[in-house]
Amino acid sequence: MNEIIAVANDLIWGNILMYLLLGAGIFFTLKTRFAQIRLFSQACRTMLTSRNRDCKTHISPFQTFCTSLAARIGTGNMAGVAVAIYLGGPGAVFWMWLIALLGMATSVAENILAQLYKTNNHDGTFRGGPAYYIEKAIGQRWLGIIFSIALIIAFGFAFNSVQSNSIAAAFSSYDIPAYWIGIGLAVTSGLIIFGGVRSISRAAEMIVPIMAFGYLLVALVVVALNISELPAVFSLIFKSAFGLESAAGGGAGYMISQAMMQGIKRGLFSNEAGMGSAPNAAAAAHASHPASQGMIGMLGVFMDTMVVCTATAAIILMSGALEPGSGVTGIELTQAALVSQVGPWGKHLIAAAILMFAFTSIIANYYYGESNLRFIRESKSLVMVYRVAVIAMVIWGAVGDLPTVWAFADLSMGTMALINLISILVLSGIVAQVLRDYDEQLKTGITPVFNRKKFPYLDRTMDNDVWQEHSAPVRTAEPKVTVNNDAVLD
Repeated sequence: MNEIIAVANDLIWGNILMYLLLGAGIFFTLKTRFAQIRLFSQACRTMLTSRNRDCKTHISPFQTFCTSLAARIGTGNMAGVAVAIYLGGPGAVFWMWLIALLGMATSVAENILAQLYKTNNHDGTFRGGPAYYIEKAIGQRWLGIIFSIALIIAFGFAFNSVQSNSIAAAFSSYDIPAYWIGIGLAVTSGLIIFGGVRSISRAAEMIVPIMAFGYLLVALVVVALNISELPAVFSLIFKSAFGLESAAGGGAGYMISQAMMQGIKRGLFSNEAGMGSAPNAAAAAHASHPASQGMIGMLGVFMDTMVVCTATAAIILMSGALEPGSGVTGIELTQAALVSQVGPWGKHLIAAAILMFAFTSIIANYYYGESNLRFIRESKSLVMVYRVAVIAMVIWGAVGDLPTVWAFADLSMGTMALINLISILVLSGIVAQVLRDYDEQLKTGITPVFNRKKFPYLDRTMDNDVWQEHSAPVRTAEPKVTVNNDAVLD
C-alpha cells in the first residue's frame, strides 16, 4: 500500500500538479490583468476596513482572512522552509517568492467563485468552497463529493494529526508526555470547535495577528542584529536561484533545478493557492462584492509566503547555521539558527511558535472539513460524529507514527488540487466578468457592491437567498457566457 501511495504521489505532484499550478498562476495573472500587483493596495485597504463589520450577526471578511491564515500558517512555515533551503540552497527562496506571486492571482479566482456560489445557513453565516461551485456552476455534484471526501481526509483528519504530532515533538525536550499534549490540545480545540464557525472565526481573529506579527518581530530582530549582511543575503538568494555562484555547466544546472523544485514545492504547499482549501473560509464572509473577498484571499498568500516564510528564511540565512550535508534540517535547523542569534531562549520561542501555529491550523482545518461534510449531507448528528473523530485524531496524532498518514494526506490534497484547478480554469470567464465589474465600480470612486441581476447566468445558477442586498433588475444583454460540455467559458 505504501508503495502504491508513493507512486501515485510522484505522478500527481512530480508530473502533473506542479506544472498545472504554475500554469494556472500564469493564466490567472494574465486573465485578471495582474490583479495581485495593480490591486494590492486596494486589497490592503479592504482587509483593514472589513474588520469593522457587525460581527455579532455575520462573519466579517477580516475574520475569514484570519481563519484562512490559521490553516495556512503552520509548522511547515518553519520546518518546510528550512528543508527547502537545505536541499535547494538559498535560491529556493526566490522560487518560493515567484510561485507565491503567481499564486496570488489563482487565489483571487477561487475566492471569487467561493463567494458567488456560497450557501446561506440562515443564521447570519454562509458556507461554501470548491465543492459548492463545482455543483452549482458546472453541474457535477459527484465531482464535488469526491473533492469533499479528499478534503475531509486531508484537512479534517490527516493534517490535524500531523499538527498535533509536531506540537508533541516540539515539547518533548520539556519532559511532557505526548499523550498529555494530545489531551490538552483535544480539550482546548474542542471548546472552540463545538462552538461552531463563529467561535472558530473569533478565535482566529484573536490569535492569528498576534501569532504572525510576533514571529515577524523575532525575524526583524535577527535582521537588525545582522543588518550589514542584508545585501549579501539578497545577493546570495538571487545568485543561487540562477546558479551563478556554482561551477559552470552541469553543476550549475543541477543547483538551479534543485532550487526551483524545492522553492516551488515549498511555496505551493505553504500558501495553498489553487488547492481549494482557503475558499472554504472565504465563502463564510459577509462581503459587499465577491471580488473584494478575492482581494483579501490573495493577501493570505502574500502573508503566508512573502512574510512568514521569508521571516524563517531570514533567520536561517543570517545566522550562518546552514551547513549543507550536515543532516541538520527542518525545525532543528530553524531552532539552531534562532538560538545562535538570540541565545538559549530562542528554543522556547520556536516551541511557542509551533504551539500557536499548529493549534490554529487544527481549528481552521476542522472547519474546512465540516463545510464539506455538510455539502455531502446536511446532518447535525453526522457533524457531531465528525467533531468527535477530529478530536480523537488530534489525541492519536500526538502519540502516533505518521509517515503513512502524511503520504495519504498528500495524495488526498493532490486530488483536491487537480479537481479545483480544472474547475476554476473552466469557470475563468465568470471570474473575469465579476472582476471587471469590480474594477469599473472602483474607477467611479464608489465602494463596489454586487448586483447579481447584471449577470443573468450567475443569477440562474447561484442560490436564490444570497447576494440579494444590492440586486435590482437591470437592462443588460446576456454576458458572453456559453455552456459547452459542462464548461463555462468567457
